[in-house]
Amino acid sequence: MRWEGQRITGDDGAPESSPLLPLAGLVRTVRTPDFAGITFHEVAAKSVLNRVPPTSSMPFSWTINPFRGCSHACVYCFARKTHSYLDLDTGLDFDAQLVVKINAAEVLARELGKPSWAREHVALGTNTDPYQRAEGRYRLMPGIISALADSGTPFSILTKGTLLARDIPLLTAASRSVGVGVGISLALVDPVLAEAIEPGTPAPKARLALISRLREAGLPCGVMAMPILPWLTDGDASLDELFGALVDAGATGVTAGPLHLRPGSREWFMQWLAAHHPQLVPRYQELYRGGSYASKEYREWLSGRIRVFRRKHGLVAGAGFFRNLSAEGSPGADAVVPIAPAPDPVQASLF
Repeated sequence: MRWEGQRITGDDGAPESSPLLPLAGLVRTVRTPDFAGITFHEVAAKSVLNRVPPTSSMPFSWTINPFRGCSHACVYCFARKTHSYLDLDTGLDFDAQLVVKINAAEVLARELGKPSWAREHVALGTNTDPYQRAEGRYRLMPGIISALADSGTPFSILTKGTLLARDIPLLTAASRSVGVGVGISLALVDPVLAEAIEPGTPAPKARLALISRLREAGLPCGVMAMPILPWLTDGDASLDELFGALVDAGATGVTAGPLHLRPGSREWFMQWLAAHHPQLVPRYQELYRGGSYASKEYREWLSGRIRVFRRKHGLVAGAGFFRNLSAEGSPGADAVVPIAPAPDPVQASLF
């Protein structure tokens, strides 16, 4: 997709300067009335496969992020710090200054075609959401999915974006030859709180409907119920309602864990908390006084409550699931294999 006539230029006709550090491969900077308040920095990437460090406990070896920054605007997003690497702020700029790898599918196909490619698991949605709203215009994911499937590479997708429904036929076809994992990120069902804390995301009801659509299509669908917010969504009533809704929607597994506040996201979240729930600010400061993670006592308490409601609703642990493949590459008999069985909540948040 291209927005002709929407190039940002200065008085001399050259591209307008932006707050970004020099971006290798920058093609142009674009604004459009369809995305008011958002600036897109289109780049021609040289590579899109990112190697996961061997020391990581993640259940995948490679990641792909077609976008940098995310219009979902989740105030707690752990990836906000990455925008500082572009000399952009981790608050509003992360939500509104988006980098788009417009040639992602073509570059990926070349990388996957190399003799050295070992067809290791590739994860999407590990940093920013590949199905944020702009994907509806750029249409990067169909080419990415096709490249992965055509190369025999197993992959998984984690998203809050209901735009994924557009690609269900592609995912279903891919799952006949490679492992395909699909995870939906959904940690609360209160629409009012969701609108306040995840203002750019589809409503919880819409994401529950997407889980059902994926299951009706024969695809496994796990849920990443993170972050659980201390004193906002960690009560028994909230957890019971959430897990019950996930079961009703047909989720095949769930991983849940508490909020963690890294530099970049911590400042933005605490600013939001002070504006919306000022009475909780001292409690959060005390809970996170040791750094990015809630106290050990709180994490152990929350893990216990999660286990109670996971058992109550018959949910297994695991954020995403592969359709099980036989040696011949065809689906196994109604079996799914967890790709992230009961991970530590801190590690799971990176999925």
